Amino acid sequence: MGPCPAVSLFTRKAKFLLLLALCLCVLAWIATLTNGPVKTTEQEPTLPQVQNEGKKDGELKLVEGPEKSSAIRNQLEKPAEEKEEQEEQGTEDKATKASCPDESPLLRGEMKLSFEPTLTLGQVEGENQAVVEGQYEPADCMARQSVAILIPHRNREKHLLYLLYHLHPFLQRQQIHYGIYVIHQAGDSTFNRAKLLNVGYLEALKDYSWDCFIFHDVDLVPENDRNLYTCEGQPKHLVVGRNSTGYRLRYKGYFGGVTAMTKEQFSKVNGFPNTYWGWGGEDDDLRIRVQLQGMKIVRPLPKVARYTMVFHKRDSGNEVNQDRMRLLGRTPQMWRKDGLNSCSYKTLSVERPPLYINVTVDIGMPPSAARVKRMAV
Repeated sequence: MGPCPAVSLFTRKAKFLLLLALCLCVLAWIATLTNGPVKTTEQEPTLPQVQNEGKKDGELKLVEGPEKSSAIRNQLEKPAEEKEEQEEQGTEDKATKASCPDESPLLRGEMKLSFEPTLTLGQVEGENQAVVEGQYEPADCMARQSVAILIPHRNREKHLLYLLYHLHPFLQRQQIHYGIYVIHQAGDSTFNRAKLLNVGYLEALKDYSWDCFIFHDVDLVPENDRNLYTCEGQPKHLVVGRNSTGYRLRYKGYFGGVTAMTKEQFSKVNGFPNTYWGWGGEDDDLRIRVQLQGMKIVRPLPKVARYTMVFHKRDSGNEVNQDRMRLLGRTPQMWRKDGLNSCSYKTLSVERPPLYINVTVDIGMPPSAARVKRMAV
């Protein structure tokens, strides 16, 4: 019995030491896992790949495939990168282009006009392939002015076709940057040329900061490309004569048909009045506004500023404005509050076919017609 307690004590110590050694081994193993390099294969989450083949800009098509998250990032970043590249390229192109000469070498002077009844829009498009969505810029020089042509329109498709046929090459030979806007009055209410031109001015400025605006009747076709569609230091009247008046000015002070004004000039007179429903008076109102601001009307030489008027009957809904003389008498008192700052309308559509920008608007109706409509309701 004597040695047993000693053996028992030794055994307990040995077990304790063995347990301690095991604990140290476990701690060392854990430390190795925590601090040492661990090689694992980690799979990136799978996302759909983006393809844009055959789709409209900005429309994404989802398909299965590898490296999908990277494809999505590339697709979303690409448009912004492309836009930056295009802007940089456009800036570089303009920097390398010389300004177009003061007088274009392409001008021909007096032109022979034709009004073929078989003319189609497709033919006109085919002859003006450099025109994109109604706009054109010279390819080999930088235009000295950017010009918006504003054409009020309703039910004059043939006249518009003839004008586009002649006007596009006419403007291109003048080496200007231009856009043609056709402002179409929706509905069958009385026609309001002046208000449509205000609308055209406001809508065109949403596209571009145009230097010059040409207010152009749809039935007048220029005969001489030296009649420059550009603006000057004073408002410019371009129709000195036309075939229907023996190529003489219609009357002293006439300021209608086709006129040119800068953005600053047109804004200064508060644009056209909005209150002239039917034919007549609005161009004389604009002349009075110009004179009230101390500006003078300039004209090209009579032998240059010649037009052919495409004959037509008086349109239904565009009868003579019997109230025009009364309105003209009020112009000095009304011009500040009747014009661009009071032009209310609803844009129904803006379409961009190859040859022009078509803006269709609801401009309301004459006050008398509105009163009748309210009474009927």
